Amino acid sequence: MLNLSIALEDSAREQPDRTALVFGDLRLPYSLINTVANQVANLLVSRGIGKGDKVALACPNLPYFPFVYYGILKAGATVVPLSVLLQSREIAYHLADSEAKALFCFEGTPELPLGERGRAGFEAAEGTEHFFVLPATAFATESEYGETLWAALDGVSGEFATVQTSPDDTAVILYTSGTTGQPKGAELSHQNMLLNAMVSDEMFPRTEGGDTFLAVLPLFHSFGQTVIMNSGFRRQATLVLMPRFEPGPALELMRNENVTLFAGVPTMYWAMLTKVHADGDEVPTSLRVAVAGGASSPVEVLRDFEATFGVGILEGYGLSETSPVASFNQLGRPTKPGTIGTPVWGVEMKLVDNDWKTVEDGDPGEIAIRGHNVMKGYYNRPEATAEVMNDGWFRTGDIATRDADGYYTIIDRAKDMIIRGGFNVYPRELEEVLMTHPEVSLVAVVGVSHESHGEEVKAYVIRTSGASVTEEELIGWCRENMAGYKYPRIVEFRDALPMTATGKILKRELR
Repeated sequence: MLNLSIALEDSAREQPDRTALVFGDLRLPYSLINTVANQVANLLVSRGIGKGDKVALACPNLPYFPFVYYGILKAGATVVPLSVLLQSREIAYHLADSEAKALFCFEGTPELPLGERGRAGFEAAEGTEHFFVLPATAFATESEYGETLWAALDGVSGEFATVQTSPDDTAVILYTSGTTGQPKGAELSHQNMLLNAMVSDEMFPRTEGGDTFLAVLPLFHSFGQTVIMNSGFRRQATLVLMPRFEPGPALELMRNENVTLFAGVPTMYWAMLTKVHADGDEVPTSLRVAVAGGASSPVEVLRDFEATFGVGILEGYGLSETSPVASFNQLGRPTKPGTIGTPVWGVEMKLVDNDWKTVEDGDPGEIAIRGHNVMKGYYNRPEATAEVMNDGWFRTGDIATRDADGYYTIIDRAKDMIIRGGFNVYPRELEEVLMTHPEVSLVAVVGVSHESHGEEVKAYVIRTSGASVTEEELIGWCRENMAGYKYPRIVEFRDALPMTATGKILKRELR
């Protein structure tokens, strides 16, 4: 038996009274997190949901997330985390594609109407039978969107015997888009996720008296899930939850809660540095470890952060398909700023050409990864899996070089992918949605340089004959039909787009 929920269960057994979560004035011990997770597991079983079933979870960084996440795992079911920025049509797609039997959805706020979107997506998805509301008001038993978690848990036992799962059973399905088509669900096993959390935990030094992690990376994302939540709970650390990153409040939480480990995307470090330099915010003195991933960090930001905060940023690399950590600038070895370090324990990396032949050191090639962290495959997509897998190796689409010391440096990303503020945005998906607009004839989406987000999403559009749609109108339409991190902020209308002789749009010219 191996179940990812052991990351919580063992810590609850060994340190039941230690604070697991801090959220506002709430300080919740490990025993409470485990008890509520047991209740969620009992609830699912009572509704006919168990081993092998899929259960979706749409929730920001709130205590609900670990309650439900580990409850699903304890029941032997598979967690399908959804971005809280998805629109209703996107939620419906993810529910249907994953064959989810239930959706736990945060009620939302006026700024984030997730309950409304989630309910609409649930109703549009055939086969999803249960909808549970995670209320915005603590312990509320009623919601306009349906049955609340607390109403459903009323009278449910807090004792549960975790369902036996094997190491290769699917624990989590993380949705990721390829450069073409709709998002695909990467199936990650209990072994994938647990070993990656353990390896991540072992890479970071422990602080005497216990560690405190700032959980601002979205827990629905693989980076936050593995490096912060699963590895933090395994360590018996305290997680300070922050639903939305803002540099000032983040620095304040780091100071007030004596945060020892911070993990974020490069734009977060850039924003905190800007806040300190511009407004004179006090630098937290408790920080011991700073981790960056999700995108390449500008070397100047790395140097400035170490000079200002007294802590060097350790850069790593990974993908949803690799649980996610694959390589890292590891402690005990020289740190090389601008590189993604070396493969972590139990993981192999190499550079290959289009025919899977190994590329020599110094020459660019596509990163291929093999190890305990590599996904089982894309859910219900054997052809897509076969395109990226070969003899246990997963090809990433990222182009890199490797130096004589074995350190990898990414020199180009998957051909068309945009990384906006640490989130992957795949142009083909947006183009297909844009093409449904009645006044759009042809469109190409590319990434353009942006000071704080790294890249911004731009759409080059050819309008239909006689169309009069404006840039503002089209952006507004995109905002309603795409997740908040995806939709284009810039639209440029053109009479023609550069193309090859075969009619393929030359995006490199647009860039």
